[in-house]
Amino acid sequence: MNGSTGPAERIVVLGFGPVAARFVDDLLPHKLAGTIGLTVIGGEVRPAYNRVLVADVATGRTDAASLSLAEPQELAGAGVDLRLGTSAVRVDRSRRRVLLSDGSELGYDRLVFATGSRPAIPVLRGLDFSPLGDPPLPEGVMALRDLDDAARLARVVRTGGRVVVLGGGILGVEAALAIREAGAVATLVHHGPVPLARALDHDGGRVLAAALADAGIEVVPDVRAVGVRVDGGRFSGLDLEGGRSCPGDALVVSVGVRPRTELAEGCGLVVTGGIRVDERLCADTEERVFAIGDCAAVQGRPPSCLIGPGWTQASWLAGHLARLLLSAPSLPGPAARPGLAEPVPEEAAAVIMLKARGVDLAAAGTVSSGPWDPGTQRVSVWADPGQGRYCKLVTEGGVLTGFIAIGMPRTAAELVLLYERGDDLPADRSSLFRLDDAALPASARVPEDSDVLCRCSGATFGEVQRACDSGCSSVDAVGSACRAGTGCGGCRTVIEEMLASAAEAAPA
Repeated sequence: MNGSTGPAERIVVLGFGPVAARFVDDLLPHKLAGTIGLTVIGGEVRPAYNRVLVADVATGRTDAASLSLAEPQELAGAGVDLRLGTSAVRVDRSRRRVLLSDGSELGYDRLVFATGSRPAIPVLRGLDFSPLGDPPLPEGVMALRDLDDAARLARVVRTGGRVVVLGGGILGVEAALAIREAGAVATLVHHGPVPLARALDHDGGRVLAAALADAGIEVVPDVRAVGVRVDGGRFSGLDLEGGRSCPGDALVVSVGVRPRTELAEGCGLVVTGGIRVDERLCADTEERVFAIGDCAAVQGRPPSCLIGPGWTQASWLAGHLARLLLSAPSLPGPAARPGLAEPVPEEAAAVIMLKARGVDLAAAGTVSSGPWDPGTQRVSVWADPGQGRYCKLVTEGGVLTGFIAIGMPRTAAELVLLYERGDDLPADRSSLFRLDDAALPASARVPEDSDVLCRCSGATFGEVQRACDSGCSSVDAVGSACRAGTGCGGCRTVIEEMLASAAEAAPA
């Protein structure tokens, strides 16, 4: 045996965010069967919740309870040792021990880093900077990464205050739209020439910027922030190059994240933009230490920090450890190697979908080529800036390799299916541009049961349809049945439409 008086395998999980919650959930059958001991270390006093939707709590779209991803009583009933409000301060890999912030120690047979990421805090006058820590921020400055931030921002939003959002990525744009929709004043400040500059071409970015302005958001592009103004201990404005300042009652910093790797680095693991793991998520040579989610650099690739790939890794690793247990339940000496398992699935190309009422946007792939550029790519563009519509298709050998669709939801839905399936485009590409004509059918292509609907959980159209047909009457019920809609929320509108169709088709 391994020296433990408990189950044959002691698994310790460092971190209890959304990815760790999925990992623990998938391991519960083995915990209930008594084949593993499972300890989870969570730095927050709250159990795991969906951080992606924290902005929705701040702006009143949903409440904190709906973000919950774990039930402590259920975990305790299954025998999971859940330790909230504490953290690991050191890992001793030679002795397979973890030292906790409360002074206690834990032994492990397998250690899983699910430490996630921390918000990147830019170097600005008036802010403390610490690349490996969580520096205190002035009152009114937040990264909108946890429920405490949501509560602070909610107080400003409820009073119709001014909120400055720093960062023109997808989270910054979504935050600005949600804040404005909730009745507060929103200013979006970003360094690039257009918002979402990494995902859109310049013309698409200009159409999006106009749509944001039409939604009542002040967009301040092509500027660098240089300092934060604090009056009376509270944020009062963001200083920009050239002497300009954006006044506000709150500042939301949305300029990216950094993996939390200092604990792994301190115990000798390789860190290269994240904890370096192989294609089986293993970080050491003994198959004792693993990493998943935002902190994991699979084969050295920087983590995408998206919830979907993190959940895929969590489910894969739970299955992998279960296979190891079945092959050698007592695990004498070094970890057993029953033969190489299939590697974790490669991360699919991300599709960006803007979750905002009134602004429809989807984009994916490489869209930098123009219609007249030389090469093998073929580019088609349709634009109607006055109506807030823009579409660009980039193909290679007839297959869609990149696209942008703004203000054209039917076209966007069709392009997402074509892109993810790798299907050829129709010979008449203009037919795709005409899909949003109200006189045409809702879609030229019916999703197949195997098509992925929820890109976070991997739930397919078929799984969601079966959940709707089985009597689910809400998006949350569908999420409980097949996990669809429990991630970023981008698929909730489609699920609502499927629920309505199922209700209409049900016998009276």
